[in-house]
Amino acid sequence: MEQQNTGILPTQNLNPQSSEVITLQNADIYQKNNLVLSKVNLTIQEGEFVYLIGRTGTGKSSLLKTLYAELPLVNGSGKVVGFDLKALNWRTVPFLRRKLGIVFQDFQLLTDRSVNDNLRFALEATDWRNEEEINKRISNVLNSVGITQKRYAMPYQLSGGEQQRVVIARALLNDPELILADEPTGNLDPQTSDDIIKLLYRISRETKTTVLIGTHDMYTLSKYPARTLTCKDGRVMEGNHMEW
Repeated sequence: MEQQNTGILPTQNLNPQSSEVITLQNADIYQKNNLVLSKVNLTIQEGEFVYLIGRTGTGKSSLLKTLYAELPLVNGSGKVVGFDLKALNWRTVPFLRRKLGIVFQDFQLLTDRSVNDNLRFALEATDWRNEEEINKRISNVLNSVGITQKRYAMPYQLSGGEQQRVVIARALLNDPELILADEPTGNLDPQTSDDIIKLLYRISRETKTTVLIGTHDMYTLSKYPARTLTCKDGRVMEGNHMEW
């Protein structure tokens, strides 16, 4: 259980033989033609909850974009949920992303349609066609993030925290093996940030979904410590190596 006084996220009892969800070996991470991280070596296993920290511009977002194939992996090797990043092409990238849930800082909700229709759009884009199954899945994910009552609200009628819960609900639609969250608390106040981190942790713990959160929010990290990777000086290092 979560320690109520300290806010510490308890260490999960990971199966030592659990599968590797992310592996990178000597991976160079580029943003356009600029090398931002070099010789990245990391392994993240099924069910882990991990922070990726670093100052703005140190490569956190570029690394996450490489993991969901928004940026190509040029040098080195890498696998994400069983997909070889070097072997991906425009035909196979959608199959990778169906196994991922992506949570953006700026929400990226469709502002001209309701919460229900945002989620329906995402399901239909991944080949859901049965009306009963679509409605049931939308109900399930909204219940899991605690905003069932907002199902037919428009995005502009929601608070920032509620919009982020919708984004997390959208990320859960296809039962992802991995959730990648890029500054999910960046536009939120401290109390709402707490709620979002606890929600992501609960999802990880209850469903064994791997969660990787890119952040520079040291308040969150200090209140809810977990395994941490640091982007600094063009490298990714195990542990918290930041001086704030």
